[in-house]
Amino acid sequence: MVNLAVYRQRVQQASLLRQIGVVTKVVGLTLEVKGFKPFVGEVCMVDVPGSQPIVAEVVGFREDVVLLMPYGELTGVCPGCRVEPRRRAFTVRVGEHLLGRILNGLGEPIDGRSLPRGIPMPVNNRPPSPLARRRIDRVFATGVRAIDGFITCGRGQRLGIFAGSGVGKSVLLGMIARFGSADVNVIALVGERGREVLEFIEKDLGPEGLQKSVVVVATSDEPALLRLRAAFVATTIAEYFRDTGRDVLLLMDSVTRFALAQREVGLAVGEPPTTRGYPPSVFALLPRLLERAGNSESGSITGFYTVLVEGDDMNEPVADAVRSIVDGHIVLKRELAVANHYPAIDVLASVSRLMPSVVTPEHRQAAGRQRELMAAYRQAEDLINIGAYVAGSNPTIDRAIAVHDQINGFLRQGPDEYTAYDEAVERLLSIERG
Repeated sequence: MVNLAVYRQRVQQASLLRQIGVVTKVVGLTLEVKGFKPFVGEVCMVDVPGSQPIVAEVVGFREDVVLLMPYGELTGVCPGCRVEPRRRAFTVRVGEHLLGRILNGLGEPIDGRSLPRGIPMPVNNRPPSPLARRRIDRVFATGVRAIDGFITCGRGQRLGIFAGSGVGKSVLLGMIARFGSADVNVIALVGERGREVLEFIEKDLGPEGLQKSVVVVATSDEPALLRLRAAFVATTIAEYFRDTGRDVLLLMDSVTRFALAQREVGLAVGEPPTTRGYPPSVFALLPRLLERAGNSESGSITGFYTVLVEGDDMNEPVADAVRSIVDGHIVLKRELAVANHYPAIDVLASVSRLMPSVVTPEHRQAAGRQRELMAAYRQAEDLINIGAYVAGSNPTIDRAIAVHDQINGFLRQGPDEYTAYDEAVERLLSIERG
């Protein structure tokens, strides 16, 4: 006999009336809608006369007015347009078929090939429980000597790459994606120039890097909500591969443009600007995004997040907030880039908080001693350059001068020059031994 209780319960819980809202006003980036009661984050379809419906998301309320922001252009929207809620939050379909593919901020393909339907996953997942995170005790090899030698990263660690414009952060990301010891790369290009996307994929990432990567793109000309979603979509895809037991590398360029997109959304719905024009929601959203990377019981997500510092100001609000959340920072210096020193990593201004937990004591001591010598050379550099320093005056400076060229040779590395982790450590130790 068929048990009808389950079906009876479904019928009783089913909503037999479909709520439809209507557009009453368009203000800047937002749609004001009346006539229905959706929840924040709900996906809605806006009917546009003579055109395809526009996908929009509920971002807030103002008394009986619902505020929506579109994932596309508002062209064609007029007063009275019907708005139908979909009774679900935004999801992205994930699966193994995403490897080697290029997606937009909604998780749809933009590389001209169809995409099989995968498993739907909500993009607004919570970070793993603090007690469910495995400790970080293994090295994540990047293939970049300056990082592996002096700013060693652990599997599941999150590092910020802080740089001004035009100092080589895209090239450095491409090197880490190609040479890194991850099973899968997930790369989010948030707010990038349209010209730079194909250039990064073909030049910096290359065919061998793309093979094991998923690239999510939302260029600077796209709506703010789409740029926000691109960061969350990429993180959700990385979480899927982590849950299958793999070590994932998540590269995001850039967190600053993610924060600027949230600033647009916050100001559009009426949030007050506080710190240098950023509303409070920006600083609430950053940890929700960054804390999702890390180790789980099955796999890991190692995150590298670029931060575009305005005017090379390392203490501007977004840079300061990101630095307080992540597990270390890599600083790219314009002075080094101008001197043709690539990658332009300022080792003395960079730090990995987990390096002591993942490297050998011998490696840690050698890196520490070479840092001391680099610091001594930098302090005496002006005297050395004008010939005012007298050899023998200070043994530390004498040693710093002796190894200066060797350290610079170690730190400089071509974009196509791969160095294995063990080889990088051995080269560092050989400099130490003299």
